[in-house]
Amino acid sequence: MRFSEERKFLKALEWKSVRDEADQRKGVTAPPLQKRVPNGAELMRLPDFKTLDLDSLSLAKAIADRRSIRVFDEREITLEELSFLLWATQGVKEVIRDGAATLRTVPSGGARHAFETYVFAGTIQGLEQAVYRYIPLEHALYKCFEDKNMPEEIATACLGQKFVASGSAVFFWSVIPYRAEWRYASVSHKMLAIDVGHVCQNLYLACEAINCGTCAIGAYDQKAVDSLLRLDGEEEFTVYLAPVGKKKVNT
Repeated sequence: MRFSEERKFLKALEWKSVRDEADQRKGVTAPPLQKRVPNGAELMRLPDFKTLDLDSLSLAKAIADRRSIRVFDEREITLEELSFLLWATQGVKEVIRDGAATLRTVPSGGARHAFETYVFAGTIQGLEQAVYRYIPLEHALYKCFEDKNMPEEIATACLGQKFVASGSAVFFWSVIPYRAEWRYASVSHKMLAIDVGHVCQNLYLACEAINCGTCAIGAYDQKAVDSLLRLDGEEEFTVYLAPVGKKKVNT
């Protein structure tokens, strides 16, 4: 049968025997909850998003209206709106298990939350055009680097999909697999693929609440995007991305 080997990735494994191989069972210290910020780096605390009108749209309507948007308005996203989108997708609600895990706004197998969020800020009020990393424990941004050619490079890395860089921002999610492997060994890889879907779906619903649109992108050049974000491609690599922008009227 075609693709039978590839399909095994989707099937449940023998949990007990596989988990016995995990470093957690061997007494190895849990990996950090978030990627380290360079010494001396300045963090930008994100503003309180509770000033936004987030109660005028019901969850049922957000689910009903949700769809992929590929044409964006020229209006900028505010810093408060960006703050809300970051919290909705990876916000930390509580640190648990003596600092070894977090409860966040999305589910994750074993509360491992193995993802990092990078944002290319194109036209966001109050932010210079640059690539930032979300620091969830502090609900803050760390400015990684600037690149004036970033929109063109994003479009090229996304196989010529020019609309990806045409909104206000692009969300990139990388994975640090060992955060999940530490607890679940080889079982973790199926779980990671499931977990990143939770993250992006929250982005879709959160976008609806602030009259924004997004479009999940799985078609991209792996090496090109990893290089764009300056990731090593082995211990951390891109798994998903999505542009965000204000909806055009009647789209």
